[in-house]
Parts: sequence; C-alpha cells; structure tokens
Amino acid sequence: MLLSDSPLQTSARDHLLLHFSRNGSPAPLLVLERGEGPYVFDTEGNRYLDGLSSLFCAQIGYSYGEELASVAAAQLQQLAFSTIWTGAAHPAAIELAEALSEVMPGDLNHAFFTNGGSESVESAWKLVRQYHVANGEPQRTKAIARDRAYHGVTLGALSFTGVPGYKKQFGPPAIPVTHVSNTNMFRGMRDGEDEAAFCRRLLEEVEDAIQAEGPDTVAAIIMEPVQNAGGCLEPPAGYWPGLREIADRHGILLISDEVICGFGRLGEWLGVERYGVVPDLATTAKGLTSAYAPMGAVMVSDRVAAPFFDDPKRVLMHGFTFAGHPLSAAIAARNLEIFRRDGVLENVRAMEPHLRARLDELRALPIVGDVRGAGFFWAVELVKDDENTRLDAEERERVLRGFLPGRLLEAGLIARPDDRGDAVVHVAPPLISDAAVLDELAGRLGDVLADAQRVLHG
Repeated sequence: MLLSDSPLQTSARDHLLLHFSRNGSPAPLLVLERGEGPYVFDTEGNRYLDGLSSLFCAQIGYSYGEELASVAAAQLQQLAFSTIWTGAAHPAAIELAEALSEVMPGDLNHAFFTNGGSESVESAWKLVRQYHVANGEPQRTKAIARDRAYHGVTLGALSFTGVPGYKKQFGPPAIPVTHVSNTNMFRGMRDGEDEAAFCRRLLEEVEDAIQAEGPDTVAAIIMEPVQNAGGCLEPPAGYWPGLREIADRHGILLISDEVICGFGRLGEWLGVERYGVVPDLATTAKGLTSAYAPMGAVMVSDRVAAPFFDDPKRVLMHGFTFAGHPLSAAIAARNLEIFRRDGVLENVRAMEPHLRARLDELRALPIVGDVRGAGFFWAVELVKDDENTRLDAEERERVLRGFLPGRLLEAGLIARPDDRGDAVVHVAPPLISDAAVLDELAGRLGDVLADAQRVLHG
C-alpha cells in the first residue's frame, strides 16, 4: 500500500504546518477522508485499522456520525453559542456537568470546561493555586510530576511535562516542578527488587522530593494513571494509594491526568479508579466527546471547589471563550449516553484479556523486549538483542522513524512509533473493537515487527 503524491498533499506542503512533524520531509502525507467502525480510509481508498484511536481520542470509532450529527444540528438550531462567563450559562453545559458528576468517582462533582488536554492541565493548576490562596497558603507554588511524562505543551502544562526535548527551546519553566522517577517496571526495577519494594522506593522518592522542596510549598502532585510517554507505564500495586496518603498528609492536592486514560481507555470512567483512588482533580479531554468535537474538562472535588462558593465576592480567575461550547457539550452528553447504552466500558473489560494475550505473543519476536499496558492502552518496547539492549540513536532513526511509519501504513495499520523514553510502538484501538479486530491488530503488528527485526540487523 503505497501513497502517491496528490494535489491535497501539495497543498498541505504549501500551506499546512503539521504538528509534531518534520514538515520538510519529502515523504507522502497520509490524508484521511472518512471512517467506519474502527477503520479509516485515505483519499486513495486505502483502508487502515486505526490502532491508535486517532491519538487516543476516537473511543467509539467512526460509525456514530449520523447520530451525533443530529445532536449537533439540533443544538446549532436551538442555540449556536453562548459563553459560561460572568453569570451566564446554557442548558447543554449545565446538563453535561451534572451528567459527568453522576459517573465520576467520589466527590468529583464539579466540571470546569476547557477546549482540550493542555488547557485542562493549565486550568487544574490555576484552580489548585486559587484553592491554596483562598485557604491562606499562597506559598504553595510548586508541583511534583514524573520523569518522561507528557502533560501538554502550552507553557504552563509544559512545566509538568518531563520530556526534555519538548522544553529546551522555550526557556525556563513557568511553574517550579520537581520530576521524580516514573513507574517503568521493565527498566526501573533493581536486581532482586520485587514489585512491592519497587513501589516503596518510588513513594520514598516522592516523599524525599517534597521534603527537599518544603512540604508547605508544594501545591500539587500530577500524574497519569498509566503513563503514556515511555510506553504505557503501569503503576506497581499500592502506588496510587501511597500517593493519596502522601498528598493528604502534607496538604497537597492530587491531580490525575486522565486526558488519555479517562473515558474508557482503561475500562473505567477515570483510569485512576482502576487503582482504588479518588483524586482531588482530574484533567480530561479526548474521550470526553470521543473526538466528535473538541472539548476538555477538569473534574473538581467538593473540597477544592468549596472556596469558589463560600465567599460571594471571590472570583474564579480563569476561563476560555469557547469552553463549554453548546455544540461540544451536547455531543459530549450524547457520547456518555452511548457509552452506557452500547456497553463501551464493559467491552473494554471483557476484551482486555484477549488483547493482552494476543500482544503477549509478540514477545516471541527477538526485537520485542516488553509488552505492557492496561485496558485498550498498550506499548511494545523494541530492543536490540536477548539482553534487552536499548536501540541507539542511529537505530532509532533507521527503524523507528525511517522504517516503521511507512511499513505500518503498508500493512494497513495506524500505530505510533515513539521514543520519548525507550523505543516503543503504541497501540490503542477504539473501545468498540471486538476480538476479530484485536486479532487483526496483533497480527498486522507482528508482521511489521518481524520485518523491523530484519531491518535492525541488516
């Protein structure tokens, strides 16, 4: 399956700046024009299994357009736009906030709407700061995040992001953040260390970082339930309850970054529910609308929201013009209905063991060092040899960037080669995928990685 040049590709080179892309690359551009179920089709009619859910967004796939178009049309005819600023709101935002409070765990009963993931992370920080100021602790200006974690690239969110390459061109971070070790059990566990000991060491590092900064100066801990960058890094058992205990003991707010993990990616409304914890705030986007419209939300606990209600003169000093847009809110509300009606969470829980087993078969390939993840969120780490030697810079360029992108498309599979930590390939199929689709995904990925093995060793 080879892509040819086309007028659209020429126009893109002339006028469109692609995000996180080598815009000067002469390689043909994949131009997708329609979708159906878990599949997308390019302008030349080629079909691809969307094994990445369009960057972890397309939870329900591509066959709900007619239903959601009718919702959008009804909303646009009734009220095309209204803000949720300065004493005004509209039914779609109010009803969505209530619907979200009904599915969120614990007391996450308040929704602050945004337009996407980075905005949600920035908003969570500003809510955290205002909470501490209202409570007489304005000195809480610092945060704890994890190494290699991705939390967004706007300047505030970039402070939390632990990927150096994303930061070095843009100067000092806007927020003082200490980055602690991530939960990479494949690479991070020491000889003779079991999971419980690994967990204790990680939590001790968090505690030590807080003590070094001064416990009364730390405002928040922000982490993903399963960390994306580095390759679907699951937490060891007890990790999230340990974070909750540390945060509570020091008066620090705990933020679960659910932009990827939320809305079913791990089989729960919030991924952190899988680990038995309710955070103080949860940042969401992507799956909130299953990408049928842009939208994000910060879910806020009763405790954190309280200062914004207990003083009638206190102003919540943050907002976005288009946040809570009626169109997006109406689509998000219907998306939640579809999740319930069509058993989306139940499908992920039922199919996870099958997906895990099929991906585990890839361990037989010499190039595969580890397979890790949860729910419908997985990564395969690529290695050089039986000693699990990391790929060097030249090998990453040749295999991860040079060979895999084109070969995956040739195989009719969209996946993500990624080396923000170790060299991995991410897969995250739409949450409506059945066993046959998951078999197709694993089979195609296996064929591609077998070829990558030959390219790696020439």
